[in-house]
Amino acid sequence: MTPQKKDGFFSNLKFDTASGLVVFFVALPLCLGISLASTSYSGIDGIEDFAGIVIPGLIAGIVGGIIVGTFSGSKYGVSGPAAGLITIITAAIIEFGGFHAGGFEKFALAVALGGVIQFLFGLIKAGFVAYYIPFSVIKGMLAGIGITIFLKELPHFFGYDKDPEGDLAFAQVDGHNTFSELGYMVDNIHVGATIVAIVSIIILIVWGMKFIKSNKVLGMIPGPLLAILVSVGLAALLVGPDLLIGGEHLVQVPTPKSFVEFKGMLHFPNFGAISDPAVWRVAVVIALVASIESLLCVEATDKMDPDKGRTPMNRELRAQGIGNVISGLLGGLPITQVIVRSTANLNAGAKTKWSAVIHGVFLLVFIVAIPGVLNMIPRATLAAILLLIGWKLASPQSIKQMVKAGWTQFVPFFVVIVVMLLTDLLKGVGAGLLVSGIILLIQNMKISSFVKKKGEGDYATTSITKSFDGEGSKHDENTIYLVLSAHANFLNKANIMKTLDEIEDGKDVVIDLSRSVDIDYDVAEAIRDFKISADDREITLEIMSEEKLGGASLGH
Repeated sequence: MTPQKKDGFFSNLKFDTASGLVVFFVALPLCLGISLASTSYSGIDGIEDFAGIVIPGLIAGIVGGIIVGTFSGSKYGVSGPAAGLITIITAAIIEFGGFHAGGFEKFALAVALGGVIQFLFGLIKAGFVAYYIPFSVIKGMLAGIGITIFLKELPHFFGYDKDPEGDLAFAQVDGHNTFSELGYMVDNIHVGATIVAIVSIIILIVWGMKFIKSNKVLGMIPGPLLAILVSVGLAALLVGPDLLIGGEHLVQVPTPKSFVEFKGMLHFPNFGAISDPAVWRVAVVIALVASIESLLCVEATDKMDPDKGRTPMNRELRAQGIGNVISGLLGGLPITQVIVRSTANLNAGAKTKWSAVIHGVFLLVFIVAIPGVLNMIPRATLAAILLLIGWKLASPQSIKQMVKAGWTQFVPFFVVIVVMLLTDLLKGVGAGLLVSGIILLIQNMKISSFVKKKGEGDYATTSITKSFDGEGSKHDENTIYLVLSAHANFLNKANIMKTLDEIEDGKDVVIDLSRSVDIDYDVAEAIRDFKISADDREITLEIMSEEKLGGASLGH
């Protein structure tokens, strides 16, 4: 792992606060939408149930920010309720009898137990599985999420708000799907919401330009905050049947009039169901799926990190486990690290992990103290913010780069995107892994060992066809030598990344590629990322036959 720069909390507070505020505005509609989508088929009937069914999502968002953010080692990662778990949540609540028949109380217990299992995953160091995910699959996941968000937010941009934000599944709550919803959008455009959305996205684009960022005064104002303030004022000025923005076109946060009313919205775990095998079965499913989704997002977030820092995977599993225990005990939804929030955090200029905690504090303060203020925000403005995030995740340039990387990269990349669009994130990633495995078998049936290290006795040595004695090198006997064998493919990536992560800061390192006949994209990418992070770790690095890495690394 690359250690984070030891900048003081207060020296970065202005950056992390601004970023936390941006993430808060991104997370709010997703918390509400995921909660609505998760409970939509679980026995909910009538608008009077609205407050009760969105509170679990808000609790998960607050816990994901404050609790998971505190214990996590991820610099940019932000956690909260995840769209990938919607199907599991809905099925479990129905199995337990429905939302109003004690089903959610049983489900909350399963969430807490799932968190305990996740924590145990971290203790037994199960986080290593993330290293076996090919970069083409990670890139496909990012692009797939970006395209899905873009398509899902277009209806909200034009004021067609029948489906909740955060519902990223192909089949939607309102009975339509991702593509048919676009047709209904065309026939139901709300002029007022569209005007607000267009103004908002213009502000966001302009505020992302260099001349604004370099201005000492204007650069201090977060673009999303300015867009929201302008949209609130603009919405108040728009009147008339086609212009008035109200009801479903505004954010809808519960506004309890008293503590007793607020307490009545909470659904605490039913500990009497702890002996129910079905509860334990759901807990195991939550732990497995939430862990996989979190590790996927951690890998993707680390990939976007300009400093190429490495998040400690086992620590992340423990942090997610603690978060899910607390969320379950408070009656919240399951939590994972979420790529949409994490991307917003990174793009907003976060400097440390405390931006994630700050976003959770904003959620808590606004929802508990001044929820009425949030209910003045047009959903079209939040859609504009999410549209830009989707565009950045699936930019044409990133897709073009994957195509240039060759068929072994772009085939699984596009498989992930297509399957994600038609199903969900986990099925898309699973399809990508399957295709990557088939390609690997076709390309190279031979898996050779690949590392030989000389010098420090602390590091384990693995076999190689021919050792490297370092003769003629300018480095001394304490230099660490890493030698790749003839064939290095993505199955070797896990061990290579683990080896590079375990090298102590300040060491001299030589990576010898001279004996390599072919170096897989994933291995080349891992080495290039290590090269980028070497300066921060005060590592002196020499790469022999570096030209063999070719153009495999993308986006650098």
